[in-house]
Amino acid sequence: MTVWVTAVALAGALIAGCAAAPQARRFATVEASTPEAVPVLPDRRIGALFVGGGDLHACTAAVLDSPAGDLILTAAHCLDGGPDATFAAGFAGTTDPNQLWHLDTIYLDPRWSANQNPRADFAIARVSRDGGGSVAAAVGGGLRLGTAPAPGTDVAVTGYPMGVGGGPIGCHAPTSTTRAGYPLLRCGGLVDGTSGSPWLVGSTITGLTGGLDGGGCAENLSYSPPFDHTAEDLLIRAEGQGPGDQAPDSSVGC
Repeated sequence: MTVWVTAVALAGALIAGCAAAPQARRFATVEASTPEAVPVLPDRRIGALFVGGGDLHACTAAVLDSPAGDLILTAAHCLDGGPDATFAAGFAGTTDPNQLWHLDTIYLDPRWSANQNPRADFAIARVSRDGGGSVAAAVGGGLRLGTAPAPGTDVAVTGYPMGVGGGPIGCHAPTSTTRAGYPLLRCGGLVDGTSGSPWLVGSTITGLTGGLDGGGCAENLSYSPPFDHTAEDLLIRAEGQGPGDQAPDSSVGC
């Protein structure tokens, strides 16, 4: 669904809803032993999410493997209020109109729609572009949706710091799990804008930056909602091409 956002409302949405929210900015508490995110080459299957039709990219999303090839995955809090949004696959600093995909329909876990449960901070969107075709075909195939990584699993994270232009950053590190069951990644430099970044094991998404505290309050700690059958259930519903959901306003942060 498409929802137009005024400039004032957009500014508020961006402040409230991406990576760790700016009112709860990630603070630099990186220890020497913590891996650091570094600039990486773009992955065509991962891209920047632009909210409100401007040049500012505020979150990250990834192309999913699906029968129609028209689905992407991001953090639910990135879509607060259901704004008009576009996805730039493999974004490398400039927007190629041929790789800009409009978010047409959004699918949310019922727990997020009801009360923004951080365990359900993931969203799937159906996308299209003026030139037709599918986003998965355009990028050479999508990423498979998996389940939460076991503690000690090495994952690769690629995301886009919030801004105008710029390229992706990436980090490889092992995961752990909080007592509450949230996957945890210790990696410095995963700043605002990296919400929605997929946590990859090979070509399988085992999580994304989001969930607890909107993905984390310190820039050396990132969280993921725990992927289980509910993420798969959401993918099945999106693949069915039924009606989508209205994204609620949320107040994620620290």
